[in-house]
Amino acid sequence: MGRMAIVASITGFLCAACAFDLAHVTYTAATFQSSQNATRTLVLSDNVALTGTPCSNSRTLRKTTRWDQVGTIAEGDVLRSKDQVLTLECSNVHEAYLVISGDKLIGFFLPFEKGFVPYSAPIALPLER
Repeated sequence: MGRMAIVASITGFLCAACAFDLAHVTYTAATFQSSQNATRTLVLSDNVALTGTPCSNSRTLRKTTRWDQVGTIAEGDVLRSKDQVLTLECSNVHEAYLVISGDKLIGFFLPFEKGFVPYSAPIALPLER
């Protein structure tokens, strides 16, 4: 019985020592103001590779995806697509919307967390005119 208790204790310690959240998305709280009607719609004219996302997981915004404004935060307009689901992934997966200022992608809004994640360097999006 003593040997079993030692094995159980060691197993419990090893399980507790394994941190699940090995890497996480760092965000700042953002106050979201929803828009009832899409006041802004963007359609991408080319694929956009996003290489500066948290945890170095690259993403691609697909050509011809349509992004509709669903609201605003202090940093810019928040746009969501029905054509493409965008996520930021580290140890957890976070649904993400684009945050646009002018015609530049400046970051991401995490709707569940109500947080803003800045993009490493704002980029101009190729838009259909």
